[in-house]
Amino acid sequence: MSTKLSIILGLIFFIITPFSGDCRILSEKHDHDSSSFYGFSFQDSMRSSSVSSYTSNDCGFSFTGHDPAKDHTGESVKFQLKRRDIKQETKRTTQSVVDLKIQDLTRMQTLHTRAKKTQSQKNEIFKKKITSVLSPVRAPEASPGNLVATLESGMTLGSGEYFMDVLVGTPPKQFSLILDTGSDLNWLQCLPCYDCFHQHGAFYDPKASVSFKNISCNDPRCSLISSPDPPVQCKSDNQSCPYFYWYGDRSNTTGDFAVETFTVSLTNSEGGSSEYKVENMMFGCGHWNRGLFSGASGLLGLGRGPLSFSSQLQSLYGHSFSYCLVDRNSDTNVSSKLIFGEDIDLLNHPNLNFTSFVNHTNAVETFYYVQIKSILVNGEALDIPEETWNISSDGAGGTIIDSGTTLSYFTEPAYEIIKNKFAEKGKDKYPVFRDFPVLDPCFNVSGVEENNIQLPELGVAFADGAVWNFPAENTFIWLSEDLVCLAILGTPSFSIIGNYQQQNFHILYDTKRSRLGFAPTKCA
Repeated sequence: MSTKLSIILGLIFFIITPFSGDCRILSEKHDHDSSSFYGFSFQDSMRSSSVSSYTSNDCGFSFTGHDPAKDHTGESVKFQLKRRDIKQETKRTTQSVVDLKIQDLTRMQTLHTRAKKTQSQKNEIFKKKITSVLSPVRAPEASPGNLVATLESGMTLGSGEYFMDVLVGTPPKQFSLILDTGSDLNWLQCLPCYDCFHQHGAFYDPKASVSFKNISCNDPRCSLISSPDPPVQCKSDNQSCPYFYWYGDRSNTTGDFAVETFTVSLTNSEGGSSEYKVENMMFGCGHWNRGLFSGASGLLGLGRGPLSFSSQLQSLYGHSFSYCLVDRNSDTNVSSKLIFGEDIDLLNHPNLNFTSFVNHTNAVETFYYVQIKSILVNGEALDIPEETWNISSDGAGGTIIDSGTTLSYFTEPAYEIIKNKFAEKGKDKYPVFRDFPVLDPCFNVSGVEENNIQLPELGVAFADGAVWNFPAENTFIWLSEDLVCLAILGTPSFSIIGNYQQQNFHILYDTKRSRLGFAPTKCA
């Protein structure tokens, strides 16, 4: 084991050390062909096209690139969640922890930037009632049943995120989008693609859909989207509304703001299904797209803002949605569910807990904030000042729950206290290995049968009294048959509860009552 670990550590130190955590440089250093060492695959996370020429769009700005209904208050919209086939080198995981950290850090850098920018440049339209600006989608007439689509783990695409298949356009065509509660805009890579990343399947073609319509610069809805900087002035009444939406220092999408028809399937209690057209869904038709999107066709936003998929469909399902993320070690053929609307089974779950969302004047409207009071390790509350978890005056700080970030991140210096307590609690049973450069601490469990391994467990106590206890399999990640590490990292900005910790919990987002629900569930 020591020889194999030496190889791993040497390679990772070679990649990480010279760049001081710069995600851009680190991602550019990955070879296009992946190479694996004992469960780690080093692969190209950035697949953006090369830059070779200038192309202008009809709004007059240039980019570098090359050419390649009735209210269903008591009704649920249910989606099936399914995993892609994972080629596992070990039973636990083959996803490179290095790749996951690169993606997470790039994402977190931008979430922090977005928080500070939103605070310093508040868009006045979001301070007003936006119902007069938004053109509601046309939802199907009332009918008993559930709306069904698929959600899959992105592990085989080099991603720690989850993907949802969506039918878009007329005639409808299927696209695989990243599910993201940390952003609002729904967008697709769109022809003509002047600078786009590699995706599985064809790009969306607006000319092939009779239901596609551009939103003009003079349309009030154009004010809902971030425009390029400096803003583009309209030259005509029918000029398309340009948008720019960023996720990381090199992760962004730029194109035309538009509306389109999304097709959903309604299944009844007998198992029959019917298709319904949901018209006038606002989305981004991205002609210039860069970032760590791992083969997806785009992104499906589930944030709190008015442009998200969940917000736009509230006339169809109400004000709550929930999901249950299948764990990465389950059978690849199992499925679970994503539900828009109230799930009676979940609401009747005996172990369902709620904590309130934070509605702070400095909070970013997109994010789902929760207020941490203390962190527990094996039930013991750590000595971390409560003000550590507060949102600051510049919009930084606080804690969000995010399906688009893989691991969980806790703000410094709280993270140092947390990881040291885990090392202290675990060292009596297993040798501590603290030389792995990404995760800390790690434990050598060699010679111990899987069923007999006992690891410390994480708990989060919230200010309103709720407690979220995570089992060991949600707290630790296996790097080999003999080495297991704490799946938590530190951050200089706000804290994030990521999707790794959310596995096998049914998570409920109730925006009407402004609360987050969570119940332990075998999602498979």
